[in-house]
Amino acid sequence: MPLRVKQALVLLAGVVAAVVMTWLGLWQLQVFTDQGNASAQARAQQAPVPLLDFVAADGTVGDIYGKPTSVSGHYLPDQQERVLGADGVVRVLSALQLADGRVLPVVRGTIPQGADAPAPPSGEHAQTGIFLPSEPGADHSLARGYNLGSVRLPQLAQLWDEPLMPGFITLDSTESGQQGLAPASVTLPDGEGSWRNSGYALQWWVFALFALGMTWKIAHSMGKRGARTSGMGIGRDA
Repeated sequence: MPLRVKQALVLLAGVVAAVVMTWLGLWQLQVFTDQGNASAQARAQQAPVPLLDFVAADGTVGDIYGKPTSVSGHYLPDQQERVLGADGVVRVLSALQLADGRVLPVVRGTIPQGADAPAPPSGEHAQTGIFLPSEPGADHSLARGYNLGSVRLPQLAQLWDEPLMPGFITLDSTESGQQGLAPASVTLPDGEGSWRNSGYALQWWVFALFALGMTWKIAHSMGKRGARTSGMGIGRDA
């Protein structure tokens, strides 16, 4: 078999091995992602817990983001925003003032774009929803009449005077319906997958690079040996 053919076969074997190992790494990474998503879904399906048991007066937040919480307060009817998302969905964001004076932003539900938001319930009201951290800033343009493109707390703090809680809640479909609103979707915080799977993914990619490097080195060595052999044959003929 010609030397170049042998070298090509060695390199091809290395490429095939590297492709397989790269795919295995991607599969392990997907397992890591799926486990994280499952973890986030499991947190969102837990029984509600009192929000103030996990958010201290100084703003310290315990393990509560992404979990259902319950809280009581009264809505401030003059402090309500329509949040226009990049997908065109309009969320109704209302200010629920707690007994200690802090305000919890509440996504009560959604309305059609351009529609007026219904007023929040009056009087003391208990609400249950998933507690979420501040969203990233919006990078899309807003139609006239909209101040927010996402529930970004630093931006909201410029519109509402009261001190804000370090997060907001989104009501479930039942509570949104009771207030005359369609339910709002929830983007859960990233859950924790198994770091072992992410480590396996990295290992497979290292193995893939190693396979490429080794097969190239073997093919190169074969070429050098072939060149020496050819040189010795020429010397003997001379």
